[in-house]
Amino acid sequence: MNEIQKSPIGSLGYDFISSKYIPKGKDEYYLRNIQNRNGINYRKLTAYEIEALVRNRNTSDDWNNVLVSDAFNPELVRNCKFFGLVRIGKLEPLYLSFHDIRLTVGFYNSTIISCDFGNNVVVDNVNYMSHYIVGNEVIIVNVNELSTTDHSKFGNGILKEGESESVRIWLEICNENGGRSVIPFNGMLPGDAYFWSRYRDDEVLMKKFKEFTQKQFDNKRGYYGKIGDRTVIKNSKILKDVWIGSDAYVKGANKLKNLTMNSSPEEKSQIGEGVELVNGIIGFGCRIFYGVKAVRFILASHSQLKYGARLINSYLGNNSTISCCEVLNSLIFPAHEQHHNNSFLCAALVMGQSNMAAGATIGSNHNSRGADGELIAARGFWPGLCVSLKHNSKFASFTLIAKSDYADELNIPIPFSLVSNDTTHDCLIVMPAYWFMHNMYALARNAVKYVDRDKRTEKIQFIEYDYLAPDSVNEIFEALALMKKFTGIAFAKKTRKKLSDKEIYITGEKLLEEKSSVVNELEILAEGFENSRRKTKLIKVLPAYLIFKEVITYYGVSQLVGLAVEKRINSLKEFWDFLPMRAKRAAWVNAGSQLLPQVSVNTMLKQIRSGKIKNWDEVHKFYQKNGDLYKDQKLQHAFASLLEINKIAPSKFNKKHFKSFLEQAVATREWMMKAIYDSRAKDHHNEFRKMVYETQEQMDKVLGRLDENAFIRQQEKEFEQFKSEVSGLIKLFKL
Repeated sequence: MNEIQKSPIGSLGYDFISSKYIPKGKDEYYLRNIQNRNGINYRKLTAYEIEALVRNRNTSDDWNNVLVSDAFNPELVRNCKFFGLVRIGKLEPLYLSFHDIRLTVGFYNSTIISCDFGNNVVVDNVNYMSHYIVGNEVIIVNVNELSTTDHSKFGNGILKEGESESVRIWLEICNENGGRSVIPFNGMLPGDAYFWSRYRDDEVLMKKFKEFTQKQFDNKRGYYGKIGDRTVIKNSKILKDVWIGSDAYVKGANKLKNLTMNSSPEEKSQIGEGVELVNGIIGFGCRIFYGVKAVRFILASHSQLKYGARLINSYLGNNSTISCCEVLNSLIFPAHEQHHNNSFLCAALVMGQSNMAAGATIGSNHNSRGADGELIAARGFWPGLCVSLKHNSKFASFTLIAKSDYADELNIPIPFSLVSNDTTHDCLIVMPAYWFMHNMYALARNAVKYVDRDKRTEKIQFIEYDYLAPDSVNEIFEALALMKKFTGIAFAKKTRKKLSDKEIYITGEKLLEEKSSVVNELEILAEGFENSRRKTKLIKVLPAYLIFKEVITYYGVSQLVGLAVEKRINSLKEFWDFLPMRAKRAAWVNAGSQLLPQVSVNTMLKQIRSGKIKNWDEVHKFYQKNGDLYKDQKLQHAFASLLEINKIAPSKFNKKHFKSFLEQAVATREWMMKAIYDSRAKDHHNEFRKMVYETQEQMDKVLGRLDENAFIRQQEKEFEQFKSEVSGLIKLFKL
């Protein structure tokens, strides 16, 4: 039986906070008065105004509790019911227009319970509105319920006075069993979620993170919901315990409950038709529309959910888009794209610049006795059409996975690889350096497009979009070591020689360094890439090995050229003084798409444990500080990588080396430029692409002319600039 409580009509709108939770000397409005910062001087109604209100079929339990500003017009309030303390700003004979609606300022056909309003608002046909503070020039029309409870948390995973731990909201990211859960809070960055979810064995750290989150807010009961200036809410059903910023737009929503919706004049957020959102944080500049369902989620700034997407127990990073599909229990770093109704992502850590193709199923994790599988994908993860992956799996940066059902767990440590399933010969095929050999256009264009799409105005975490960066370059070094090992093993097997581990490595390195044609004749098998007994074949190993070495050198030189240009260095001696001769290549961490040296991460975690870092704001200041240092840190890593790949001690680095590397970098950039053009040209020259066009002119109209491709032309311009900078340095430094 439903428990229907009966109370006197005179109590409606009062006792919002139970007396036991009101501090001594305060009343139930003490928090409301702090929250209301509109500066309006409210006064009591005059006898004439009360008479006019009654004549216009308005009622109140006590007209003395309806307060108004000096510019109040009672003729603009009709057929409304007021309960409790209601405060109203200016009402002037105006109409507000937004898009195609035009509505007269005032209150019409609505029930208002204990709310504050700014100047010149429109409230029309709101069936039930309670305990909200509304800004200026707000439009609220055709809403069934708009209410706030005394224990509202607006999507934050905190507890209010008298609440038990069992009601706290957690986000069960990265794993369905809840073992990596984090507490959501407004302002949570991808890096915060990453550190909290990864270091689960550090109990002190976990306790600190929980304390930080609870301290972000107080536990007092009685905060009102807020609707910021110029926000429009129309044709929606239920909004309960929702905090909405300024200039937001909500239209046709079914249910919004326990949410913070950040919005501002510069970064407007929007919620559209058929949307149902519960227990979430929505960042600035987000758009959510057309039948979206999201529960227990954080949507970072400038991201989108649309066309029936489902997002549950997940964090979606900045500048991302999910449409149509379903995403569960995942932590997704910025710049993620997932557009297709039949793609599925579950229990995953996806580390940015990722793209999920149609039919991709990343969630077959119930292959143990519990729902405890996980998948970790570094930057640039791209599972192709109809890819099915099994948990647990792990992928290096910029892994492309070809269409297939992968029946066993995968661990692909070689970046920039194409992974494919050869069902005919029952083996796994891995092609290292695929992107450089066959799709340079997409690799280069993605790095540029993500920069262009980064709409954040507050960039607390510096996001790296370049495909050559400390994380991916470190993986290339690891890949080179593996390729030497596997080549040595293959050679020993073919020649039937018994070699020690050291001899195997040396043999493989010798064959690869000497560009021996023998390598192309070997069946090079990888170990530990797949949890099965079948073979894993590495193909095109020799060209991949040489490309990897070449791009590391280019990475190092490009940073040195950037240093010389930025600092306007005029002499070789001055340049030499800037070089970080003591730099060593070290480990790096991708923390929410911000790359951090492992040593810096260790320092931060140590300071959190010791209490030197006391809250999330200080954690965020740490991110910002390291973001400011990143250019220098990357330079050190790049220089150390350049010396290491070319086996040069810092003390031995000289003018001859430098000139040779500069010339090699120009050649590499020219090769990249040609590869960018050639990989795009395939789309224009392939007969099977051309066959749908009757003429070349028609094809050019649809696709655009290849020689007019804006991205290619920009790359050509940048190549000429790089070549000019290198030429200038050689001349200036007299190399």
